[in-house]
Amino acid sequence: MVINKKIHFEISERKVLLRVFDVLSVMLALYFVSMVFNFNYFKIAKTNYFWTIVLGIYLNIFGTVFEMYNLQVASNQFQVIKSIVLTASTTVLVYLLTPIYTPVLPTNRIQIVIFYVAIFLSLFLWRMFYVRFLASNRFTKKVILICDKVQLKELVLGLENADPHYKVMGYINSDSTNDNKNNKNDFIKIINVEKLEQFVIENSVSEVVIASQKTDGITINLYNQLIHLLENGYIIREYTQVYESITQRIPVQYVARDFYRFFPFSRSNQNHLYLLVVRILETIISLIGLLIGIVLTPFILLGNSIGNRGELFYTQDRVGKNGKIFKILKFRTMKVNSESNGAVFATINDFRATPFGKFLRKSRIDEFPQFINILKGEMAVIGPRPERPIFVTEIANVMPFYETRHVIKPGLTGWAQVNYSYGETIDDSLIKLQYDLYYIKHRSIFLDINIVFKTMSTILFYRGQ
Repeated sequence: MVINKKIHFEISERKVLLRVFDVLSVMLALYFVSMVFNFNYFKIAKTNYFWTIVLGIYLNIFGTVFEMYNLQVASNQFQVIKSIVLTASTTVLVYLLTPIYTPVLPTNRIQIVIFYVAIFLSLFLWRMFYVRFLASNRFTKKVILICDKVQLKELVLGLENADPHYKVMGYINSDSTNDNKNNKNDFIKIINVEKLEQFVIENSVSEVVIASQKTDGITINLYNQLIHLLENGYIIREYTQVYESITQRIPVQYVARDFYRFFPFSRSNQNHLYLLVVRILETIISLIGLLIGIVLTPFILLGNSIGNRGELFYTQDRVGKNGKIFKILKFRTMKVNSESNGAVFATINDFRATPFGKFLRKSRIDEFPQFINILKGEMAVIGPRPERPIFVTEIANVMPFYETRHVIKPGLTGWAQVNYSYGETIDDSLIKLQYDLYYIKHRSIFLDINIVFKTMSTILFYRGQ
């Protein structure tokens, strides 16, 4: 068999590529400027290697905060320019203000301008190359699905919406009771099992994804062909594995009774050292957060008296770890008696929120009193957002494994919150559950740091709800 696979960068590879070449392009630009022009502020040399290390760290930190490594942003020419301006400006400002490990400020201020322009232009040129070339269809990953015909549309959209560089070329119908002929209305071509290898070669397919929930759908003939493809270097993976790696969510609707086989809990949930370190950091963060909250309270009180005209604080029952009910504390953002007709899901443009309350939500200032809940041990800084008991009961009745999210403490922020908007419907709640379960499964200090950076992006871009 002649292997004819196209080059494709996985999501993790794209992010590493962006981080590495961001730093390399900036360093090469600064080296070029120092060699060609009268630029003495920043020079790459063994004697001042700390200058280079600090600059590289700042580029990665602020690039993360300003979404330079969000692939949707990185692939959009206009969005990435905004991120470049913010990243370059913040990096240069903080770098100039950093003592000891950075060069002494130059007496000739034009040197600072050259420093900024070199960083901005190098990032701009490299990222435009990425948008026009590396993010183009040249590097699309072509795959084949093995699934039941009734699942096809949902499975295809689940993959292609999550990764625009993922293209389903065709599928093999694993349900022998259905028609296996191509129809005019089929949006994906059906493949005859006998011609699987031929189709793979002719269409430069690099991966086969198995999504069939019926074991009898994988016939002996199909099994032998899959083994042959595997032996020839083609990737064969199970759908839930692919979906999880692309979306960073757990597709609970497809794992059914095998949920606990696909969902081993993170060892960090039982790692006492991890839990101790997290608890110490949470205490420190909560004390700092409460101090900031105390400073902001007079201004919030003033705004509340003008825009809200009601009590400053608001308490509400929420479901915590192991299903225990606790009272969550927030600055009030809604009108008085806004739920006189019963509890309803919060929405993006919630009519119950006052104008000042909308500002508090967007800036996430309304969440500051929850640092008290964290100090009391009822909540964590990071975890699934706590839901109201009435909604938990309602959702758990129609959604499998929903209460699994209560195996850890609820959080002030979380993986679902930084990746998805308010859960206005049951379908939204399913997506947020998928994110929450991913966090519980992969919980680690690195994922926690990632969530912190994403939370900072949410606040800075004023995307709170």
